[in-house]
Amino acid sequence: MLNKIPITLASKSPRRQELLKLMGLNFKVELRDVDESYPESLSPAEIAVYISEQKAKAFEAGNEVVITADTIVALNGEILGKPRDKNHAQEMLAKLSGNKHEVYTGVTLVKGNKIFSFYDRTEVYCKAVTGEEIDFYIDNYKPFDKAGSYGVQDWWGLVVVERIEGSYTNVMGLPTEKLYRELEKFVSF
Repeated sequence: MLNKIPITLASKSPRRQELLKLMGLNFKVELRDVDESYPESLSPAEIAVYISEQKAKAFEAGNEVVITADTIVALNGEILGKPRDKNHAQEMLAKLSGNKHEVYTGVTLVKGNKIFSFYDRTEVYCKAVTGEEIDFYIDNYKPFDKAGSYGVQDWWGLVVVERIEGSYTNVMGLPTEKLYRELEKFVSF
């Protein structure tokens, strides 16, 4: 059972921590400062995996499994990271309004000298919203720590997201169903 293996989650994301708890995994949280810049030539999926691997390289894994992850939002090839401020969040949310975008989460597993990375992709369709609704969302939900300036688990996901194709938890920041399968394989060899 996976709940018996020691796991370190290298993420300050409360959503990732909650998802691991809901998966029944026992873990501790450790953080390292990591440069999250990436080569401009990478695709959105490659960016998510690249940053996840950069985070993993900051750890020396022993017997525990270290899990790192990075989530990015891409709209027509443009990467929408975490907003710098309210104006930046308004710009991003206005771009997402009435459009389809993709969410990519790269995940890296490390144990000893073994390392394995994967990613998941989800398409998210948003209805059109007004500037007033965008301001309401930003003022009340403060999405400054979220890629694309929104959380699928809060007002934006409940009111603006019309549908998703793919993993819901991937949009939250960790594709749990894929992570569970990959963890089972990773710890068994």
